[in-house]
Amino acid sequence: MKIVTANRLSDGRVIYAGADNQPVEQLAQASVLDEATAEVVLAEVAARPDVFVNPYLVEVQDHTPSGRDRLKERIRATGPTVGNSLVREPA
Repeated sequence: MKIVTANRLSDGRVIYAGADNQPVEQLAQASVLDEATAEVVLAEVAARPDVFVNPYLVEVQDHTPSGRDRLKERIRATGPTVGNSLVREPA
């Protein structure tokens, strides 16, 4: 099974194709698709560059990224890994 993910043009946030190919921000809201349907949805969202930037397919199992890029997609879904580690404390 697959989902379609991309970045949103307006703010760069990670988004997914949800119901009716509308952008959603939560991985749990993404539409889980079979291979054939995923290709169709990918083509449809790619035709909307005003919303979806560089859309692509991700393998999932129960809304959890799987396959070769699973770590990358888990990081994308949860946000930056840097956190506050680069914030300097005032001297």
